[in-house]
Amino acid sequence: MTSHIEDASTLRATWWKSSASGTQSDCVEFARVAEQTAAIRDSKRPTGPALLVGHSAVGAMVDALKSGAL
Repeated sequence: MTSHIEDASTLRATWWKSSASGTQSDCVEFARVAEQTAAIRDSKRPTGPALLVGHSAVGAMVDALKSGAL
């Protein structure tokens, strides 16, 4: 399941980014928007688009990043 929304600020969600991001503004932010759905947006564009993906897709992406596959 992958979809998107044009204005991420319309989502009822609490956004967070990695603690490794520091104070930089060029980060990816995540939010839980439903029991099995996460939203991903560019922190520099809080009113820009967001991807809506299933939790399993987020887990697969994190695993791929950790293993160096991406």
